[in-house]
Amino acid sequence: MTPADLAALHARCFTVPRPWNADEISDVLSAPGAFLLRVGDGFLIGRAIAGEAELLTVAVPPEMRRQGVGRALLRGFASAAAQRGADEAFLEVAADNAAARALYAADGWTDAGRRRGYYGPGLDALVLRKLLAKDASS
Repeated sequence: MTPADLAALHARCFTVPRPWNADEISDVLSAPGAFLLRVGDGFLIGRAIAGEAELLTVAVPPEMRRQGVGRALLRGFASAAAQRGADEAFLEVAADNAAARALYAADGWTDAGRRRGYYGPGLDALVLRKLLAKDASS
């Protein structure tokens, strides 16, 4: 998938605050420690640097939700981040996104804080944290 393809899918998945465009995706993927994972038609962008990882975005087409794609992407993220030396990971999720919050909770993510107005006036982000298992092969 090209950055334009990823941006088109991101636009199908997100409206608040706005989807990422192809240039933003390309810029993020070219940053140190960044990585892209794909499962089916879904994707995840993360980064791992200096012992920490950040899950930047997960995009699963609406018609593919609740079919295990998101769970598989999260498992892949934890593995990829640990292989890159991360001990823990963080993400932000809209406080009103119950479906995503349930997915993250089932994957072992816990509350670590709140960013008031992160997604715009009155739309807070919850900061979630997950401890990552060390890769036995490292």
